Amino acid sequence: MFRWRPQLATTKLDESKSKAAPETEKIKPTYISLVKFTEKGIQNAKQTTQRLDAWAAKVQSMGVTIKQMYWTLGEYDQVCIFEAPDDETAASVLLAANMLGNIRSQAMRAFTAADMDKILAKIP
Repeated sequence: MFRWRPQLATTKLDESKSKAAPETEKIKPTYISLVKFTEKGIQNAKQTTQRLDAWAAKVQSMGVTIKQMYWTLGEYDQVCIFEAPDDETAASVLLAANMLGNIRSQAMRAFTAADMDKILAKIP
């Protein structure tokens, strides 16, 4: 069984990008998803790490990399940090995850300091 761990989240796509010239590399957008278990999800909480492993393997073929998953205390049960090729891919994997019935999520597009510098440079 595939066992996902953050330090092993490198995909073949990522490995090939590291060999590309810096000007041809495309940095994938980062997303942060706040996750709450549904009633079904909490009843199946003992399988939460196995579900993550299976999900990470499934979405990897779509160019999505789960960078980190945290199980949390408080209003949200998990915080997931992931990269996807574009907003449409991110939305599709989140919708598909929610459709399984174990979770409900809210997602945010995250920006690095370099991203923010580019955004600020475009302000009229």
